[in-house]
Amino acid sequence: MKIDWLKPLLGHPGPFATVYIDATRANEAGYREVENRWKGVRRELHQQGAPDAVLDELEGVVLRPTRVAGPHGRVLIADETGVLVDRVLQEPPTTTQGRWDQVPALLQAARAGDEAVRHVRVAVDRTGADMLWSDAAGYVTDAETETVQGDHDVINKVSAGGWGQRRVETRAEDSWERNAETVAAELERQVAEHRPEVVLLTGDVRSVPLVRRALGRAVEEIVVEVPGGGRAAGIHEAAFQENVDDALDSFRERRRERVLAEFRQEQGRESGAVTSVDDVVTVLTRGQVEELILADTYAQDTNPDGRTLWIGPSPMHIAASRADIEGLGVSDGIEELPAPLALVRAAIGQDAGVTFAPEGSVELIGGVGATLRWSDEGTPKEVAATMSGDDSRLRGEVI
Repeated sequence: MKIDWLKPLLGHPGPFATVYIDATRANEAGYREVENRWKGVRRELHQQGAPDAVLDELEGVVLRPTRVAGPHGRVLIADETGVLVDRVLQEPPTTTQGRWDQVPALLQAARAGDEAVRHVRVAVDRTGADMLWSDAAGYVTDAETETVQGDHDVINKVSAGGWGQRRVETRAEDSWERNAETVAAELERQVAEHRPEVVLLTGDVRSVPLVRRALGRAVEEIVVEVPGGGRAAGIHEAAFQENVDDALDSFRERRRERVLAEFRQEQGRESGAVTSVDDVVTVLTRGQVEELILADTYAQDTNPDGRTLWIGPSPMHIAASRADIEGLGVSDGIEELPAPLALVRAAIGQDAGVTFAPEGSVELIGGVGATLRWSDEGTPKEVAATMSGDDSRLRGEVI
């Protein structure tokens, strides 16, 4: 999934302070708990050498409420210029932690991008709609609801009987349709502007299909109907939120499966996908990567096999050895990093996405793969190496 929100890190030489913290605060006691967690992280960072100025900048942001309901976490990345990344995490981190290092701890942050779903909730009735947008991380805060009101006011049918009743019924149904068209037009305008991944549509059982039919194909294709919501009083908010959560979870699974299905398909064609650290490094240096795929085991900033890579000042500078990075013409700013971190850094630099693959979902050599934007004769071929008897690339974790 897209991780372009990490691009502010590019061009900053480091060092960086990275903070993962449980940001849940349901009440005043919750605020104090966040404050106490931060104090512990601040001590860690201070002991690692982080300057007080950086810690003060972080503190001012960490203690600011996220306005997100329920359990959640937060990742912040800062350097001496200020806070560069501030992102809500779907789940609180297992351990609140801070790290002061030459490079930020990116993998948990990338996983947050993998879980985020930018969406809009649209509750409709026969008079109009209320729209509530998520933020870039996929969270709905206490921001004001946007209201779209139709301009046709014959809403209710009558039961008087005769021709008069039928005329009023016809006018009422026509008003519903016109109001639905007004809602659909405004929704299409806002979708074009904000580019959500999914539209969650709920509300009056007659109005929902009317709005959906009035939408153009591009927007209608991203609509998911969610039961239990509406504009009127008396909505069971907890039950509706469960339905929303289920809809978003299902969308995440479909989105992830689309990427993994493409990877499997392109592996079979021997052209549009590669696996193994060395082959992924090759296509990253050529700017070919559409989606970087990592084993789920890397999601906690871990490096199970201890593999490292070498990088230069540009995200496109990535190689398996110091000699290889120097062979790219790089002489300054050379660093050795854990392989997963170096791969994610390179992916950010070429606007590639990152998807984490559950165990058993795809075959990955060394827990790493990629789908490609394009391929040519210089693209590594998986089958060619197998047939040649070169099994060195086939060693490593296969999930």
